[in-house]
Formats: sequence, structure tokens, C-alpha cells
Amino acid sequence: MIVVYTSPGCASCRKVKSWLNQRGLKYIEKNIFTSVLNENEIKHLLMRSENGTEDIISKRSKIIQETNLDIEELSLKELVSFIQKYPSVLKRPIILNERNFLVGYDEEEIGAFIPPELRKISLRYNEPLEEDRELLISNAA
Repeated sequence: MIVVYTSPGCASCRKVKSWLNQRGLKYIEKNIFTSVLNENEIKHLLMRSENGTEDIISKRSKIIQETNLDIEELSLKELVSFIQKYPSVLKRPIILNERNFLVGYDEEEIGAFIPPELRKISLRYNEPLEEDRELLISNAA
């Protein structure tokens, strides 16, 4: 199952939800402001990210700027509590399923969330990808 962590007013979150809806992919939306993330969820997000806090925490967030907080100096327990208290520090959207993890909306990378069996069907019935179009044009010449 695809899980999308979102916030209201986030343009990238709307793009991700629209992309998933257009493809008929089911997902669970978790608004980070209305549903408090539990300790296990936060640990899971940290574990799935390749670069830990760097991938999911915005160092430009207002609360980090105001407090001059160094996230790297926090213990795991302190970090979890901090994220629970200030969910706005999380980058958005965060999208994950059993195999994939993506932060933000990236048109190329989001395709990884289409199940492999649907990708084959999608490629067969949809327009060719941009690279395929160029190859078709060059072969036709």
C-alpha cells in the first residue's frame, strides 16, 4: 500500500495525489498536522531514507531557523519528540510503499510507485516515453 504524508496547502502534495488518482492507484493519506505521527512511523521514515534526517527534515523550516537547533546533535528519542511537536519540519510530500521511498514530487521517480504488472500495461497502451519518441522519429527518418 502507498502511504503519502501531506500537509494542507502543499502544491507538491496535490500533484502527487492527482498523479496517483489519475492512475487509479490506492493510497493512504496522512496529514502530518491532523494525525500525530507515532514513534514507530517516524523511526520507519528515518530508516527508509538514504540520508536520514537530511532527506526528510527541512533545515530551512522556521522552527529550526528560530531555535538554531542542530538536528544531528539530538538523540533518536529527542528527534522523534521534536518531529511530533513540530511536524512542519518534515519535507513534503513523503511517499512510500514496501519498496520505494520518495520525498517531494519528481515526475520521473514517482513512476516507481506503479506496480510492475501495471507498468507493462501502461507502456503498451499509453503514448511512448520521450526517449522512445526520439528513437521512433530517428528510425523513421
